[in-house]
Amino acid sequence: MTTGQQPLPYDPGAGYRPPTRNPSGLFPAGPPTRPTYREPHPVTGIGVAVGGGVAVVWLLLFGLLGTDVSGYAWWTLLAGLLAWLAALVLVRHGDRGVAAGIAIVTAGGWSIAAAVVAVRWATSGNWPLW
Repeated sequence: MTTGQQPLPYDPGAGYRPPTRNPSGLFPAGPPTRPTYREPHPVTGIGVAVGGGVAVVWLLLFGLLGTDVSGYAWWTLLAGLLAWLAALVLVRHGDRGVAAGIAIVTAGGWSIAAAVVAVRWATSGNWPLW
């Protein structure tokens, strides 16, 4: 079939469709196909509460080992360091919510120990940790 002087490369009535181009990727050709990332251990409120509760018990047990202000402060510092090491391991290989609860409560426990040391120092005039 011809139109004017040039013949058509295909017959429009035969159901033939011309070949389509492959998209180059420069412009999106369809719906976006973005990858979906899921965290293996999402942070939940229950995880944070459990981590905080365990850290409170941990710091309390270690704090009770001290017989005076100096002992309490040193035991609390040691317990906090061990708790933070556990939190670092949990951040890397476990539940990040539990690690966050441990870190928050440990920071609070260290603050309480520092306040106790500061009050003793202020009232007695001697540095209580040596």
